[in-house]
Amino acid sequence: MTSLIRHTTIDCTDAYRLASFWAQVLDGTLAEDDLPGDPEATVTTTGGALLFVTVPDAKAGKNRVHLDLQPQDRSRDEEVERLLALGATLVADHRRADGAGWVTLADIEGNEFCVERSAAERAG
Repeated sequence: MTSLIRHTTIDCTDAYRLASFWAQVLDGTLAEDDLPGDPEATVTTTGGALLFVTVPDAKAGKNRVHLDLQPQDRSRDEEVERLLALGATLVADHRRADGAGWVTLADIEGNEFCVERSAAERAG
């Protein structure tokens, strides 16, 4: 084996603030040494790790890479409502009448991500 992905890195304006948002989204944990004002913050989850790095550049345009979330203990629609309550914003709604589709949201710094149907919804 040559390499493994250690974590996915996301540039941002406030690493601790954005990491705190994503820790809530993913039921993850911030590293013990991450504090407000730090230039980097890491969120560890069951599925991997996200590293947030403060950069001076503002976000410009559409993300080249984004996360697709699949709820584990609730429906897609319930998860969308939970994430909106945490501060995410609706970008595009791709849900279809037959129950298929996804919802594109943006995090508190405008980074797009999608919420897909849960495994139970896909099986049903």
